Amino acid sequence: MERDSSFSADRADALSGHDDDLAGVTVIVCSYCRDETGSDAHPRAGALLAEDTRRAAADENIRIRTIECLGNCKRRLSAAILRDGCWSYVFGDLTASSGADLVAGAKLFATSTDGLIPWRGRPDSLKRGLVARIPPLDLLKD
Repeated sequence: MERDSSFSADRADALSGHDDDLAGVTVIVCSYCRDETGSDAHPRAGALLAEDTRRAAADENIRIRTIECLGNCKRRLSAAILRDGCWSYVFGDLTASSGADLVAGAKLFATSTDGLIPWRGRPDSLKRGLVARIPPLDLLKD
């Protein structure tokens, strides 16, 4: 996998968060997503992304879960990053090798003080692939 050329010391510092911080973060990968060709071959590209994400998170305290459909089919391979009591994020246009980017985003999220994944230091695939940011229910006023 090609590494983001904007990788910096700031990003490296953010990625060295504590395991306790990571315990509240979950990455959900759509395991049923097809690749850009629309191939119905198994394992599906989404399942490959889930495995890549698990490998990237092997030494981290991040929950990696799968779901059959996130309903984001037009944006192909999709995943979500959730954190207890914070905003949730849905990403699309990922590749089967985007697992390290999802883990990097989860680490940034775990160390965030405002409940948002910081834009600075976020892997490009999570900048370009942002589909939605969903507020926590307790933030809604009506």
